[in-house]
Amino acid sequence: MKIDVIKLDGGKAGSVDLGDEVFGLEPRADILHRVVRWQRNKAQAGTHSTLGRSEVSYSTKKIYRQKGTGGARHGSRKAPIFRSGGIYKGPVPRSHAHDLPKKVRALGLKHALSAKAKAGELVIIETAESDGKTGALAKQIKDLGWKRTLIIDGASVNEGFARAAANIAGLDVLPTMGANVYDILRRDTLVLTKAAVEALEARLK
Repeated sequence: MKIDVIKLDGGKAGSVDLGDEVFGLEPRADILHRVVRWQRNKAQAGTHSTLGRSEVSYSTKKIYRQKGTGGARHGSRKAPIFRSGGIYKGPVPRSHAHDLPKKVRALGLKHALSAKAKAGELVIIETAESDGKTGALAKQIKDLGWKRTLIIDGASVNEGFARAAANIAGLDVLPTMGANVYDILRRDTLVLTKAAVEALEARLK
């Protein structure tokens, strides 16, 4: 698959061949769903907690005598059926993470890249470099028509570019190793540098 390469100022910078084994697959929603679910579950804090019967602060005095009241037999206001009583089988702190084979994770990344390429939402730029001025970069992004955009650079992100992009709403910048299915799919436009293309193909082939 051949795709044009542009510069940040909108000028042309040749073209690049994208490997069909990484960018030319038929996207599968089931694989993308599995990988996104794995990512989001792994990121979940899992700090939810409630107080059980043994943890609530309440009197343990017997409410009333065992017999003769005509009511049910109760021994403690901590019982779950009472107001301010303990929660029955409430949530406790735990990890929501689950395992997912590395091959499925890699396949998910391939399908995410292929989905963007197929939808025409993939842009290749020569380099992602800037002098660190947010205003100048914001004007370039606006002229290119990018709104909700993820830019993936090579092994490391240019320091000036990262500083300039930090205050632009809807613009995320990641190094190649940070490329992930969730961030790729949640943005309208995926922008890769030539270095990112080479690194991703080397990583996923």
